[in-house]
Amino acid sequence: MTSQIVPVKTYVFAFVALLLLAGLTTAAAFVNLGQLNTVIALAIALGKMMLVVLFFMHVLYGNKLVRVALIAGFFWLALLIGFTLIDYHSRSWIPDPAPWSSSAPPTHP
Repeated sequence: MTSQIVPVKTYVFAFVALLLLAGLTTAAAFVNLGQLNTVIALAIALGKMMLVVLFFMHVLYGNKLVRVALIAGFFWLALLIGFTLIDYHSRSWIPDPAPWSSSAPPTHP
């Protein structure tokens, strides 16, 4: 199996970009943007994830089977998150059981 030879400059670029994005994540944590804090943090995390997957995991230079495995993994993750959210949001459909009644006579002598 032949593999792509990646120049060191590419790894250095990815590493510096990861460091800058980590600093941006830290800086964004100290700024109060209300509901946008989560969106910005997730966007930065998505950028860091893409750098790691594309360059350090060699998906950018890999064959089609590697990409299929990556897509299958993300599909599985989406299923797990989706089913978890469905379970979480459907729990309010089942009513809480009635509390024990304290007026019932004891059954033991």
